[in-house]
Amino acid sequence: MITALCFIDVAPESINEAGQAIADVNGVRAAYSVTGDIDLIALIEVSDHNEVARVVTEGISKTPGVQTTQTHISFRTYSKQDIEAGFSIGS
Repeated sequence: MITALCFIDVAPESINEAGQAIADVNGVRAAYSVTGDIDLIALIEVSDHNEVARVVTEGISKTPGVQTTQTHISFRTYSKQDIEAGFSIGS
């Protein structure tokens, strides 16, 4: 499983509509409205790198109101469950 985060700049008047449309793109697990230099973050979970490219170029980038995207592919996932499991070894 490939996980990627897509940082998205959107025209201000389109944030709500774009967020919902992006959340509906096949391969997007969730879309978040955020504070800071970007407007939305899409969490992408797909089977391979070609699917990341498809989700971003054919789905997210073509959403009305989207101005720019920047995609980051994760190397490793850390979660609270993983950390707790590590501390419980040998208990």
